Amino acid sequence: MNRRRSETAPLLGAYHRRYSASEDERRDRASEGDQYPEIIQEGVENTCLSNLYESLDYDPVENSIYEKELIDRTKWKTIYIGMVRWFVMFSIGVLTGLIACLIDYGVTSAAGFKFYQIKHYFNICNRHNCLGITFLIWIAFNAGFSALGSIATVIFAPVASGSGIPQIKCFLNGVKVPKVVRLKTLVVKVFGVVCAVAGGLAVGKEGPMIHSGAVVAAGISQGRSSSLRFDLNVFEFFRTDTEKRDFVSGGAAAGVAAAFGAPVGGVLFSLEEGASFWNQALTWKIFFCSMMSTFTLNIVRSYIKQHPWELTYPGLINFGKFTFNYYSGQELVIFILMGVVGGLLGSLFNSINHRLTIFRQKYIKTKVCQVLETILVSVITAALSFLIIYYNQNCLPMKEAPAQYNMQFYCADGEYSSTATIILQTPEEMVKSLFHEETTSFKRETLLFICLCYFIMSLWTYGLLIPSGLFIPCFLIGGAWGRLVGLFMRYIFPDMKLADPGKYALIGAAAMLGGVVRMTISLTVIIIEATANISYGLPIMLTIIMAKWVGDCFNEGIYDIHIHLGGVPLLGWQPSDLASSLNANEVMSHPVTVLQRVEQVGRVMDILLHESHNGFPVVDNYDPYAPMHMRNPDESNTFGTYRGMILRTQLLVLLKMKAFNEREDLFHTIRNLHNKDFREEYPRFQPIHKINISSNERKMHIDLTSFMNPGAYTVSDCATYSRIFRLFRALGLRHVTVINAEHQVCGIVTRKDLARFANL
Repeated sequence: MNRRRSETAPLLGAYHRRYSASEDERRDRASEGDQYPEIIQEGVENTCLSNLYESLDYDPVENSIYEKELIDRTKWKTIYIGMVRWFVMFSIGVLTGLIACLIDYGVTSAAGFKFYQIKHYFNICNRHNCLGITFLIWIAFNAGFSALGSIATVIFAPVASGSGIPQIKCFLNGVKVPKVVRLKTLVVKVFGVVCAVAGGLAVGKEGPMIHSGAVVAAGISQGRSSSLRFDLNVFEFFRTDTEKRDFVSGGAAAGVAAAFGAPVGGVLFSLEEGASFWNQALTWKIFFCSMMSTFTLNIVRSYIKQHPWELTYPGLINFGKFTFNYYSGQELVIFILMGVVGGLLGSLFNSINHRLTIFRQKYIKTKVCQVLETILVSVITAALSFLIIYYNQNCLPMKEAPAQYNMQFYCADGEYSSTATIILQTPEEMVKSLFHEETTSFKRETLLFICLCYFIMSLWTYGLLIPSGLFIPCFLIGGAWGRLVGLFMRYIFPDMKLADPGKYALIGAAAMLGGVVRMTISLTVIIIEATANISYGLPIMLTIIMAKWVGDCFNEGIYDIHIHLGGVPLLGWQPSDLASSLNANEVMSHPVTVLQRVEQVGRVMDILLHESHNGFPVVDNYDPYAPMHMRNPDESNTFGTYRGMILRTQLLVLLKMKAFNEREDLFHTIRNLHNKDFREEYPRFQPIHKINISSNERKMHIDLTSFMNPGAYTVSDCATYSRIFRLFRALGLRHVTVINAEHQVCGIVTRKDLARFANL
């Protein structure tokens, strides 16, 4: 072993153990570790890769039966498939919009019920001095809703917790996340996020819409569901990882469009933060899907608001129209400085949450503890909110109160408590209040307490076992300190007409969110579309860019932190500069398990039973049974002459169908196998331990020539790490065979081989 490889040996221990694990062991590990959604307990501070993740096969298998399918495909069939693809995108957009309506209705109903109950008891307490009972009722509501959402998540679908953006980002990058796009995950996501928002947690309902849209896309595009027991063969052409990836990209974009009324922002989000592989035709389809999502939501909400076809409700959150659209050139300096503050606060937020996540990995492992932590956070959130109301009373004339949510608390008749009103609103309404309320609506002390309390509770909440979004809490934190900056500017320059607190609240919100998630283009467009104001486009862009630049000097964005803590083999946009001097010999896995073009069934069974590889080079001139010491020195490090690549899933189908050379009764069936036969098993291929092969059949042979991919990608053993990385990143590869000048197999490079060098 060379020096560089030896230096990384401690880091690679978990990786090599994963390759020696049996299929049963790997399945058991997955079932145990899947209880923790946003992160995986086996990941330890970026030092090893988790055993739970496999890669997706984005590269099509271009074998003889694939070529035959293309030749037999007529022009009209190609047009038909294209029309069905557009119909699927249409269906994804419509259904995502309907799910957004369901979430909005659930949150409005549950939060409204809680508000009016608490308001009722507050009014009674004004007369009977029973504030303690009201406080306990408030806590009971929060704890009850939070417990319901957390219990459903922990028991039925742990992967549904959090925003789901890290998981979808991994999926679109080429990583298979267990159970991330299941129907059960969607149901728990919708129910859980309603409970989380109604439970008073520092979360938003918008972030989970991205995950919800992705689940919808994955389900509809396959045309089948094991839970609902239906199978539509009309969609069988889309049962590949490549097609599913494209539809999931559309679903994620539709989720953004439904959440913020931002179809363009949704497309850019999928491009910037999600999909690793893109083409122009996909852009049009995703934009169409996003438009249908926001259009559907718009129509349904217009009926709910009792204004049919008044299409002014494009998203779950609408930041309202800014009537004050002016800023001076001198203010750009202030906005840039606010971006610096947002980057510093975002970096602090991510750093603390990083340490808290590691603590959860080590100590909060049981389901009971995970539910209890969620309840504890909801109770403390209610207690802090109550203290803010009690010690920061701000009474204003009732004529200035919002129509839906207003509370008198201990204010005089004809007045309302602005502090109690904003605290008891949903987080989305709180953000709108910070953007648009009058200058006198909030005391400086109130804004400071809101900023500090939500900062603490948001970083504690993110990572709980309950669905939750991070966008709105960040908007709320940034809006609070941004409005403070606006009040400070008005205090220093009382005659300055441009010092509008709402404008500074918007810039602060953009700075805070940019500093936490480190998105740039898509976040700028999302905010512009959500505010329907292009005037602030330049300040928002400058603020977000500065926040990202400052934050990147200290740590990664919150989503990348959780991905790396989970040991996910995510490939970034660019290879590590420090790894650029490595070559294929230093990166590849060695030795390699290879198959002969005509292989004995028993050996194939043994390989699949005892090894977890997902791709096997097919070779000539190699005797797998020859002892190592009897081979020529030149052959000791090579494994035959390369002929192609065969996937594990293909071998499983061939074994299940008993496509053996000696089976004369199945000879006609074997010769007429089509890609449809392989797609029929997708994505849940029958595991090897459930395939029955008799002792006589083990002695038979299987010809892999027609099924292997003879044109699979290979690299020379002297290829650099950077070249191999770009090949994987641009083409969405799962594995590449390393060959020498004589076309002999030397090793194999997988996603995990590249990912373990990503943070050098």
